[in-house]
Amino acid sequence: MINRRMATMLAAGITLTTMAGALTGCSNGGDDASSDSSGASGKVYYLNFKPEQAEDWTALAAEYTTETGVPVDVQTAASGTYETTLKSEMAKSDAPTLFQVNGPVGLATWKDFAADLSDTAVYKDLNDQSIALTGDDDAVLAIPYVMETYGIIVNKKLVNDYIALPGAAVASIDEIDNFDKLKAVVEGMQAQKDALGIDGAFTSAGFDSSSDWRFKTHLANLPLYYQFKADDVTGQPATVTNEYLDSYKKIFDLYINNSTTEPTLLSSKTIEDANADFALGKAAFYQNGTWAYNDIKGQSVSDEDLGMLPIYIGADGEEKQGLTTGSENYWVVNNEASDADQQATKDFLEWVITSDKGRDALANTMGFVTPFNTFADYLPSNPFVQADAEYTAAGKTAVSWNFTVMPSEEWKNGVGQALLQYAQGTGEWDGVETAFVDGWASEYELANG
Repeated sequence: MINRRMATMLAAGITLTTMAGALTGCSNGGDDASSDSSGASGKVYYLNFKPEQAEDWTALAAEYTTETGVPVDVQTAASGTYETTLKSEMAKSDAPTLFQVNGPVGLATWKDFAADLSDTAVYKDLNDQSIALTGDDDAVLAIPYVMETYGIIVNKKLVNDYIALPGAAVASIDEIDNFDKLKAVVEGMQAQKDALGIDGAFTSAGFDSSSDWRFKTHLANLPLYYQFKADDVTGQPATVTNEYLDSYKKIFDLYINNSTTEPTLLSSKTIEDANADFALGKAAFYQNGTWAYNDIKGQSVSDEDLGMLPIYIGADGEEKQGLTTGSENYWVVNNEASDADQQATKDFLEWVITSDKGRDALANTMGFVTPFNTFADYLPSNPFVQADAEYTAAGKTAVSWNFTVMPSEEWKNGVGQALLQYAQGTGEWDGVETAFVDGWASEYELANG
């Protein structure tokens, strides 16, 4: 039977990629919590948000089951379908006991299903408990488990090869600290791509659903960051302006006009295409984050040649800007699961952040920077994480993650569709501004009106 609270949320046509864990079919509700020969009771069903770590979570779940006897099932939503998949799965009798929200806006949708986590290890072991998301009564409802960073990934060897050519725009990668210098280097490398043995300066700016979030969400964060900073905006505003959208256009133009792929072909290009462009040394620049390391390591680009630049858009003072750092990965325990399953889920999370196997998996296998005080001896070797630490040590100001207050997935999709139409030449930039500004106001009104 469909939960009454889910009846209005059920979405059809869901694609779910199932990553089999120790056992499938976990129960929520009722008093028939499972037990096995080891005496363990309760089950865990984790609906994972991150496809790139699907196999890692499945392996970790199997380790936990071997050690404790507690069944843990991990399923992973296909890229770009998490919210609709979650709605479908939560309407079932075997709903997830553990799921994710992307921040305050996501929690607003799911707060009625969120158990209080104030007595859990994942809350008590946070370095800074203020980063947890709370409800109206200050109950702790969502815990971030990874702090991530994104920017423009760089193949330093290719950039240095360009610098060695006559007429290079800079004498050192360190000189690239604003949009104008970035643009000069990118366009110089595009012009010299044959001499450098590359297909383009940037990887493909694909608009397949596996890739378009990089532009409709992560890149769109930059104009929001500078507007919110200038206007002292906190929380989710009812409206946004077009003040920094010309800058958004400049960086997007740089991506699509200096890449491995013609703009007219971007609709079908995937994240795998972009990964391959960079990992095989076909492109020198790639907008993505710390999580991309596992997809590109061990191929044509050595770790010592991997770096990351801030995303420069031509804003005043951007020379002092660091990388874009934050979280959209918050754990929520389903309060409609049985008491035994809720406790089993909390115990599993405690094991993940305190055991050697769990910490090694998060820090070294998945490459996460975590917000927990239990990871002092488990710092990842990810070179992008190290790049972020270098910017911080140099006194650069990290760009905050403001896309967590974007009003809806529909708003992102509208911006993404307008960006693709602009890139393909079937639409004007005015369409992007309309989707960005007017779309925000209308989606906010729908959610809050």
